Parts: sequence; C-alpha cells; structure tokens
Amino acid sequence: MDDRPLGLMHFWQAGDAVTHSVAWLLLAMSIASWYVILARGWAAWRLRRSGPAALERFWAARTLDEAVEGLVRDDPERVFAPLAEQARRIATGPADGSLAGTVEHGERLTRALRQEMARSSAKLESGLTFLASVGSTSPFIGLFGTVWGIYHALIGIASSGQVMIDKVAGPVGEALVMTAAGLAVAIPAVLAYNAFTRLNRAVLADLDGFAHDVRALLAGGRRGAEAGPAAEPPAGR
Repeated sequence: MDDRPLGLMHFWQAGDAVTHSVAWLLLAMSIASWYVILARGWAAWRLRRSGPAALERFWAARTLDEAVEGLVRDDPERVFAPLAEQARRIATGPADGSLAGTVEHGERLTRALRQEMARSSAKLESGLTFLASVGSTSPFIGLFGTVWGIYHALIGIASSGQVMIDKVAGPVGEALVMTAAGLAVAIPAVLAYNAFTRLNRAVLADLDGFAHDVRALLAGGRRGAEAGPAAEPPAGR
C-alpha cells in the first residue's frame, strides 16, 4: 500500500502540464476577480457615503457655479459631477457653428445630459462583465481539470493492472480538488456581481433623477455667472 500522504502537494506533483495549466488559470482568475471586487467595492462605498450629501449640497448652493464646484469637490468617483459640468457648459456657453449647435437649446441640453449619463453608467459597470465571465466559466474550467485528472488517474491504474480502493481514492479525490477550486473562484465573483448590480441600479436611479432636475433647472434659458440662487429641485426629488 502507498503510504505517501495525500494532499495538495501530492496532487501537484502527480499532475501533468494540463492540470498545472488549469490550476494556474484558476489562480489568475481568482486574483483578477478579487482585484476587481476590492476596487469596485471601495468605489461603491465612497459613492454611497458621499453621493446623497453631495447632491443635497448642490441644491443648497446659492449659484450655479457654486453648486457645480461643490459637486466636483464632493463627488470623488465623478459620477454626478461630469453631468453638472456639461449641463453648465451647454447652458452658459454660446452655440458654435457645428451641426449640434444648430439644435434648439433645450434639445442640446438633453443630448449632453444623455451622453454624460451613458458615460457614468459605463464607468459604474466597469469590471462587472469580467466578474460575470469568471463566475460563469470558472466552474467549467475546474470541471475540465477534474475530468482530465480522473482520466489521468484511470490510465495510471490501468497500466498498473491493480484495482484497489487506495489506488482509486487518492487520484480521484485529488482530481476533485479542481472542481472545488473552480467553485471557490466562481462563488465570490457571482456574489460580488449581484451586489454591485444592485448598488448600480440605485445609483443610476439617483443619476436619472438628478439629470431630470438639472434639465428642469436650466432648460428655461441660459444662466450664466450672474444667475441668482439655484432653484430648488422639483417636488419629489
């Protein structure tokens, strides 16, 4: 009977180039997914901590310039600030000679707000596609490593001409580690993807409401530096 201890090191030493490649791939996917999770988690925490207060201070400002400058300062993730900056540029700047400049003022403002909302949405969703890909593919990558490991073990058992429980349990059990590794990579990625998707949905709802309020504030006409106190947001905001 083989008295060698069965563990991860024994599995690694008994593996071939295919199982080693699968293991390294899963490790790389895990490191990359955890980097995305930590980066997006830090950004989401800062946004949820500063976002509501930043919007309140925006509407409490006395002038448009003061409101925009305060939002730039209080929005570290730059989700709401670019929208306000672009709206101020359209509202206070002269129309140029381009095709876009021939559009009516309110429509140009709507177009600019829509573009900034698309950019902010893309920024919020950055990395989520990667997490979804890791969560959906890593179990199958681990399963491939398991199937290959079992195949490799059965070939070894067949070549030895002996069918004993200790000859089967060790190699098969070690091969199943690849399935566990695939699940260990997939589960955090899936949970993080669902959590960030839910948080982004709430932020995008706030961004959409903010865009409507800013348009209502500025669509009536251009308000330059001489603009009076910033209007209160529409009821319900």
